[in-house]
Amino acid sequence: MSDVMPIGLLSRKTGVKIPTIRYYESVGLLRPPPRSEGNRRLYGPAAVDRLRFIRNARVTGLRLRDIAGILALRDSGQAPCGRVEALVAQLNHDIDSARRAVT
Repeated sequence: MSDVMPIGLLSRKTGVKIPTIRYYESVGLLRPPPRSEGNRRLYGPAAVDRLRFIRNARVTGLRLRDIAGILALRDSGQAPCGRVEALVAQLNHDIDSARRAVT
């Protein structure tokens, strides 16, 4: 199994800190990975992709509950495009409103 990696390598590949990875597992954003005989978490390429998505979504300002909704749609086999578009439109509206309030 050469495509599996421990949590430290997953953290380096995704730019997500180890405690954050564990938190995402605890709240269900990231599926708990299989473990080695020594009880170490072993992540695969899907975890890398999912964490990168979560990290990028957080950078754009999406809340964890919104990200969870998008991932739930994706996990169910539905295309979350409409949901993502609505979230981004709302985020843009919130940003514009905040800018107007400041000026």
